[in-house]
Amino acid sequence: MELERAKKYLEKGVDGNADGNGGMFENFMMQGLGLLLDSIERGRVLCSMKVPVRLLNPGNTFHGGATTSLVDLVGSAVILTYGLTSTGVSVEISLSLLDAAFANEEIEIEGRALRIGKTVAVVNVEFRKKSTAKIFAQARHTKYLHIPPPPPVQTKM
Repeated sequence: MELERAKKYLEKGVDGNADGNGGMFENFMMQGLGLLLDSIERGRVLCSMKVPVRLLNPGNTFHGGATTSLVDLVGSAVILTYGLTSTGVSVEISLSLLDAAFANEEIEIEGRALRIGKTVAVVNVEFRKKSTAKIFAQARHTKYLHIPPPPPVQTKM
């Protein structure tokens, strides 16, 4: 069940639909993104896509902000593979851009859990060029996992 939830999250967007009625993230990032889920298992998600022209920076390479948004998306999906009901709140995203990716270039995005604890999750996300397997970006995503308080204790009076 937890893998289905993560799959739906990636395929349909954060709120479960990609109909254009969502917020900025759903409308700009998810619509027509072409993100394909290639493999999913507990603690690991592998996606692929062609870099869309609309996500290029003025230098005509894959925009760092779009890369960071995909770190958030894929990293959150990795957390869902553990059966959690929420992806948590981002505390830190650290991104290293090692090379450039260009319009229509096929890329792979792999997220792997480094630690999923009671209150903190840490995920590593790598971006590779599909043709060469060369890493062009690497990120670490840390999230706070909110644990709801236990229900109040009923006392007899």
